[in-house]
Amino acid sequence: MLQYIKIRNLALMDETSLEFDAGFTAVTGETGAGKSILLGALSFLSGARMSKIMIRQGSETCEVEAGLFFADAGRVNSMLERLGLPLCEDGSLILKRVISRGRMPKIQVNGSLATLGNLSAIGEAWIDFHGPGEPQKLFKESWQRDLLDLYGGAGGQLSGFRRKYQDWRSLCGEIESLRNERQLSPEEREFIGDQIRLIDGGEVSEEAVDALERDFNRLSKSRELVEISGGVAEELTGEDGLSVRLGRILQAARELGEVDSETVSLADRLESSIIEIEDIGSEYSAHLESCAFDEEQAGNLHEKMDRWLEIRRRYGPSFEAVMGKRSELAGKLERYSDLEGTLGKLQDDAARLSRELEKLAGALGRKRRKAAVALGARANKLINSLGFKSAVLHIEVVREKVLAAHGDTTCRFLFAPNTGESPMPLKEIASSGETARVMLALKAVLAEVDATPVLVFDEVDANIGGEIAGFVGGELAGLGGRHQVFCVTHLPQVAARADNHFVVDKDESGKRTEITIAPIHGTPGDRVIELARMLGDRRSESALKHAGELLSG
Repeated sequence: MLQYIKIRNLALMDETSLEFDAGFTAVTGETGAGKSILLGALSFLSGARMSKIMIRQGSETCEVEAGLFFADAGRVNSMLERLGLPLCEDGSLILKRVISRGRMPKIQVNGSLATLGNLSAIGEAWIDFHGPGEPQKLFKESWQRDLLDLYGGAGGQLSGFRRKYQDWRSLCGEIESLRNERQLSPEEREFIGDQIRLIDGGEVSEEAVDALERDFNRLSKSRELVEISGGVAEELTGEDGLSVRLGRILQAARELGEVDSETVSLADRLESSIIEIEDIGSEYSAHLESCAFDEEQAGNLHEKMDRWLEIRRRYGPSFEAVMGKRSELAGKLERYSDLEGTLGKLQDDAARLSRELEKLAGALGRKRRKAAVALGARANKLINSLGFKSAVLHIEVVREKVLAAHGDTTCRFLFAPNTGESPMPLKEIASSGETARVMLALKAVLAEVDATPVLVFDEVDANIGGEIAGFVGGELAGLGGRHQVFCVTHLPQVAARADNHFVVDKDESGKRTEITIAPIHGTPGDRVIELARMLGDRRSESALKHAGELLSG
């Protein structure tokens, strides 16, 4: 859930810090007071694009920060891990976004820099917006199908189907491409075989190439290496090397030890150093021998390096590129030497995948039909409660002729607002008010299976009032039992059902217009006054009385 938000220099808002609780939160205020600023801030943090025009005039930057808590952060942490961002510590997710007039924007997720794409992906996991224009989505067949699959829990089946469908489509494309190809001639097969044998003859392996390049580098610098190694060995263990000179010093140290016993241990350490130096000198001498290549070794190395350089010149600058080319050549030789056999095998594979897809699509269709009946019944019950006493929403699952990425079935939402009328496609007959109520009913049902913790409704109660408004408020309060719900509303019947209540106020009395947001759910008196204002007159005794009744009811 969203625990706090800090807003600075957003539109007409100077600075504010708000804390939120679970349940249903109503946001109210006069028309034009700026109620949507809170929703804008949430949208800002969910990854929506934001114009610099939203920076408060006279300010250089706009900042929004929020803290969220997840009792089970598994889903969010999986996404953060995929994005390479810090995981939630103790279930906490901290988001911050800054836009500036003259500098690049800055986004932080749990203190680490992130991209707008990262923020948008994370936003899909924690918040869902339902605004005035959203009912138009309901007219799209693909969106209707997505709603049905969400309710029916078909997401896993659909993902598995789509993966196999993509494999099948790739295979069909490969088959189509091969049909336009011709079989390799004997000469072409021999030519490709020669290229493969050339690569294989170079003894190409990652370890062999590393060893060859290392040894050739030593060969090319062998004279220099011999001189340096010999010089080091001579300085350490030669006739007048360091070990000889230290030996003379050791003799004096031993004589001193016979006079002063406290220096015996120092002489022992000096002797150990001489032994170590002599050992190091021996190893340099051995290294000197390894740096010396005889004529036969040098010739073999030059021959192997020439062969490897020729392979690299033909097939790529690296071991990986060469092996990639070898794989490509081998695949071409296998595929085009027996084109008819290759096509037959691919066609058999495609036919097998097609049969598997038909079974999966059939199972998906059966799940959709079952879900259509259940979702239609649940949605109709709510639609009737929203003022359509005889309206019917029918979800029809339709079989398609051609297999597609979503299966072989789709769905159509049919609606009959009045008794005696046949259901017709929703987009052809529903008014804006009817569509909004159908959408609200579907959202209320789908919220039971939607894992998104924060739901935001912007004027979802438009075009309704009276008893229906009270029912909408009850539905939003019900959603608040399973999600954290925010709703911008003009209806007192809706606001009265909220667990938490924030009021937006615009102050134009000073030199600059200021917008503030403040909680009033902790002060019942202020809340009664706000509901009375929404009823028509905050000074009216009857309005105040009605507001009190709404709160107590």
